[in-house]
Amino acid sequence: MLYGLLLLATAHLFCSATRAQQTEPSAPVVVQPGPPGQPSKRLPPSTMAELPPRSPAEVGFMQGMIMHHAQAVEMTALMASHTQNQELRSLGARISSSQSSEIAFMRRWLAVRGEAVSMEMPGMPGMDTAGQPMALMPGMLTSQQMDTLRKAKDAEFDHLFLTGMIQHHNGALTMVKELFDTAGAGQDAEVFNFATDVDNGQRAEIRIMQAMLQKRKPEEKR
Repeated sequence: MLYGLLLLATAHLFCSATRAQQTEPSAPVVVQPGPPGQPSKRLPPSTMAELPPRSPAEVGFMQGMIMHHAQAVEMTALMASHTQNQELRSLGARISSSQSSEIAFMRRWLAVRGEAVSMEMPGMPGMDTAGQPMALMPGMLTSQQMDTLRKAKDAEFDHLFLTGMIQHHNGALTMVKELFDTAGAGQDAEVFNFATDVDNGQRAEIRIMQAMLQKRKPEEKR
């Protein structure tokens, strides 16, 4: 009888401990491996790495660049049905791939820091947090320009796409400059590296597109 009571008590204590482990959040543990043959040791929570401080300009840059990149991806998506130019299609595929990847990075950067990934109010596209129409980011095509691009085909589309994307890329360069010109912004290593990559990559693509436009000029005179 006594043995049975001891078993019941032990089982009760085990279940209580298990429930406590499941319901109580465990504090993060930092463990430093010891030298060969020596045990590891726990370090205090104060030794955990913290995210660097961010500026409102960095958050706004990431949110704005998501919207900016999204339009570039939308423009490249028109190529499959609007042009047979393989050189242009290849360029468009490269722009779409790189900017889609960068959108994913920017969304993660904002989410980790508890920031909204969009400047827009939910269910109210084109509106800011005050309910006012949002201005386009620098270089973005207007709705009229986008409509014209959607209606164009072949050579006309190629020309509009190249001139529009050059305009678009130049706007991204403006956004990067504005970020670095803002006091205290661009100090986060991830933001600095990303913005620098955007600047370098889009300058290179602008040169490619300008060369493609120059190559088209003799053809247009025929």
